[in-house]
Amino acid sequence: MTQKEYYNKVIELFEQNLPDADTELKFTNNFELLVAVMLSAQCTDKRINIVTPPLFHAYPDAESMSRASVDEILSYIRTVSYPNSKAAHLSDMSKQLVTRFNGQVPTTFEELTSLPGVGRKTANVVTSHAFGRACIAVDTHVFCVSHRLGLVPSTCATPLATENYLTQRVPASKQLKFHFWLLEHGKRTCTHRKAHCEACFLAIVCKKKI
Repeated sequence: MTQKEYYNKVIELFEQNLPDADTELKFTNNFELLVAVMLSAQCTDKRINIVTPPLFHAYPDAESMSRASVDEILSYIRTVSYPNSKAAHLSDMSKQLVTRFNGQVPTTFEELTSLPGVGRKTANVVTSHAFGRACIAVDTHVFCVSHRLGLVPSTCATPLATENYLTQRVPASKQLKFHFWLLEHGKRTCTHRKAHCEACFLAIVCKKKI
């Protein structure tokens, strides 16, 4: 099986078995999406969905959040991972949205990554989900599963290298979905601690049954 055939088969199996894979974060607009993704770093979506409703009620947009103190923001997000740094980032990010982007979430990757607390993964998720940009955000799950499946070689030792390798081989129309497929598969079956190959629908083609 060629690499292209392998990718096509993996995509086919994902489409059959995880057709509804999508973000589990709850949001109603691009500002809420950005905030939720920033908060979700090294934290479960379930926890973020508990924290964000009162946070979004208090600060429904960048303008209102920009007027809040770091301590006020912190009071809403104390139960997430790294709450102090995330509260500071949300404060600074919202202020810059107001002063630089008229309170709106910018549409480009470069503008997003210029904001405090917005890294490559967050910018990829936001620009792909909100603005339809073809890209694959690489987090811990995506990195682990893509390597374990043999979709990327061991020489792709960083998230950026993995992202570049995947985006060059996954059709643009499938890239957002591919991120969520790998993410969901990493949560359910091919977990970071152990690959549950006996329950994996990709086992029939997997190049690395570890």
